[in-house]
Amino acid sequence: MRSIDCNGTRSDVASMARGVVLEIGFGSGYNLPFYKNIEMLYALEPSSPLYTLAQERIAAVSFPITHLKNSAEQIPLPDNTIDTVVSTWVLCSISDVPKALREIARVLKPGGTFIFIEHGGSPNTFLKRIQTLATPFTKRLAGNCHLDRKIDSLISEAGFEFTDLQMSQESGRPLMFSYRGTAVKNPN
Repeated sequence: MRSIDCNGTRSDVASMARGVVLEIGFGSGYNLPFYKNIEMLYALEPSSPLYTLAQERIAAVSFPITHLKNSAEQIPLPDNTIDTVVSTWVLCSISDVPKALREIARVLKPGGTFIFIEHGGSPNTFLKRIQTLATPFTKRLAGNCHLDRKIDSLISEAGFEFTDLQMSQESGRPLMFSYRGTAVKNPN
């Protein structure tokens, strides 16, 4: 099965994960070939058909994987149990992003890391207006995708501090603005 890397960003993000990892929006397992130093993976994916598509990729890795058939708004793990949470192009489609981010913070161990690559609202006022106008269509046609979410604000408002944040307009995709980074939960 082919792995989609999207110009190196998927491999860059997944390869930073360490220890016990939770991947939200596991989908069909595109990140699996890029994990390097993990003990085990919790694959949070509410869609059984998508998870079924991942079976060939799952068979090719040497670490254990546990499927959690839940949404990110209700992560069925105890507090402070995860070393790294990985999210690749998922926050755009979650219904209640603030609740999902609070859940991510809850399950992360003190000093744990949230690693992400997402697309969301552009800081360019004109582009943001177009994204907002397009979002009702992308929600219906692209799996609840919200083009206009301000990802950095949502993450910081959920109690995270960025250790790295890169934002950029995606080349060749005028409505896509990228957020890539790492964050830790605020100890307060």
